[in-house]
Amino acid sequence: MSEPPTDAVRLRDLTPQQRRSGLAAWLGWMFDGLDMHIYTLVATPFVAKLMDLAASDPEVARHGARINAAFLVGWAVGGAFFGRLGDLLGRSRALCLTILTYAGFTGLAAFSGEWWHLMIFRFLSALGIGGEWAVGASLLSETWPRAWRPWIAATLQTAVNVGVLIACLFGFFLEGASPRWLFGVGVLPALIVFWIRKAVPEPEEWHSARAVEGAEAPSVRDLFRGSVARVTWPVLLICAISLTAHWTFMFWQQAHIRSLVEVRDLDPAARNRAAVLALTWIMVGSILGNYLAGAVAKWLGYRRAVVSGLAAYAVVMLGAFGWEWSLTVNQVWFFAIGLCQGVFGLFTMCLPPLFPTLLRTTGAGFCYNFGRIIAAAGTVYFGIHARVNDYRHALLYAAYLFIIAAIAGAWLPESKEA
Repeated sequence: MSEPPTDAVRLRDLTPQQRRSGLAAWLGWMFDGLDMHIYTLVATPFVAKLMDLAASDPEVARHGARINAAFLVGWAVGGAFFGRLGDLLGRSRALCLTILTYAGFTGLAAFSGEWWHLMIFRFLSALGIGGEWAVGASLLSETWPRAWRPWIAATLQTAVNVGVLIACLFGFFLEGASPRWLFGVGVLPALIVFWIRKAVPEPEEWHSARAVEGAEAPSVRDLFRGSVARVTWPVLLICAISLTAHWTFMFWQQAHIRSLVEVRDLDPAARNRAAVLALTWIMVGSILGNYLAGAVAKWLGYRRAVVSGLAAYAVVMLGAFGWEWSLTVNQVWFFAIGLCQGVFGLFTMCLPPLFPTLLRTTGAGFCYNFGRIIAAAGTVYFGIHARVNDYRHALLYAAYLFIIAAIAGAWLPESKEA
């Protein structure tokens, strides 16, 4: 059993339990980022290979979008399912299960023989990825000092970025190899499960809530009853809209780079290099943006920081895709978009405390990941309705959703722990 949060001022003031829970959540999120973006790096060439079509064939893009949509739906389902397990079984146990799930099925994706095999494996791996967010966020919100939480959110989100950068690194090393090898890298996260299960105890807050005499674990239906419902609906709305726009960008930005005039006629390795470099710039910007968003949250509070972050995302997206730019200018815009993505790191610490303890991973997981179901539909819709090999317009349309999301953010309940 871990100790309740202490008012630590310096890192050396943290208890061993707090350090271990922080490291476990950070590693889980880092590998989340690795397994999450392995597919986006090789979506076009791998789907083309599985379908025995040219990478430029419109059917490749359509099926690639459907696979990504299945991934996002799996992410949403996993967030709700493992979020519920996190409340029932404990944060540490559920964290181990999520990591084993996404590591195992990402590795199995390497053996896909048809495009729909890949879709099934991506759906199943997403169950674990979606669940890991809710469980890891709740684990830290219950163990780390409250005053540190905006910076914890930034550090956790940076773990995802580091994971994506590691995926990019493997993408460079394996650029001439079969895309299947990249999926094999996704098995690595399973190695940390044994340490987490042994070294990371369940939080005292969770044990205390479970030990209350006569207390029964609330059900998912309780998210939509009484005072909790007044939290659930606004959180659902802002997550659904913002994540639709965000994931439309995160999936189609790779196709956009590959379709640029100065990139599309290059050899496959060079096209892959351009796409990986563009994603790298996003991640570098995002790492800095996580801490920028944390600073804004300390200054303005979570709600105003979320609204301003989503508004900035809209403005930068409009600038990036309102006109045609060269590869170099696109990379600059992508860095700026990465800065704006820090807003999603704030969700890590501001959402879980809004819900009662025994509904914490259920509520945060359900609301945040339900948005991914809407995002799945948006990813397919924007891609299908874009002109062939012109993904700029799909990304431009997504920019307008960030404006709506920023307006919806005015109804986001303010966390008392900023």
